[in-house]
Amino acid sequence: MLADGYMQVYRARNPKKSPLWQCVHRHYDEFEGVYPEQYQPRFGRLRPIIPEVVHKFLECGDLARGFARIRCDHCEHEYLLAFSCKSRWFCPSCHQKNVQSSARFILDHVVAPVPHRHYVLAIPRMLRPYFQRHRRLLKRLCALAHESLTEYLRTALDCSKGVPGIIMTLHTFGEYLDFHPHVHALVADGLFLREACPP
Repeated sequence: MLADGYMQVYRARNPKKSPLWQCVHRHYDEFEGVYPEQYQPRFGRLRPIIPEVVHKFLECGDLARGFARIRCDHCEHEYLLAFSCKSRWFCPSCHQKNVQSSARFILDHVVAPVPHRHYVLAIPRMLRPYFQRHRRLLKRLCALAHESLTEYLRTALDCSKGVPGIIMTLHTFGEYLDFHPHVHALVADGLFLREACPP
């Protein structure tokens, strides 16, 4: 493969050697078996998406689960590329690829060429159990965060008709993987106008 004039050798990853893969492979079935008795009273029922993501992760990068044959027309070199799970968050490899491709798309096609700020909007610890037990409430967090940032910017800039440029993502976990719903927002440092605001 050629990149910037230099030959790069493709090195297939071996997901089964990672500590995360080995931990999940050894202990997930036991975790799922004891979950109803040991964890459900505190954390609620195990959501169906969790075993789905875990099993996809365990199959990610496994040639036995399917692959594509890649061939270079220039040097005629060939190699096999195992299919990935394309999961976000849980699979480090697929998540990192998703982060990089999303960042490039946002930079090239979404954001205006203006300064931006990063905001983090969180909720008090005492309210978090309500969101954990009633996850449909999470849908309102981004909407409320957008309303709050819009009001803040319009007030600070004294422009009631200004439109903010905001990209948001909702996280439901904190640094120590505890349930901590919060919103990350990439916000244009100002407001966009269709017409000039009155003085």
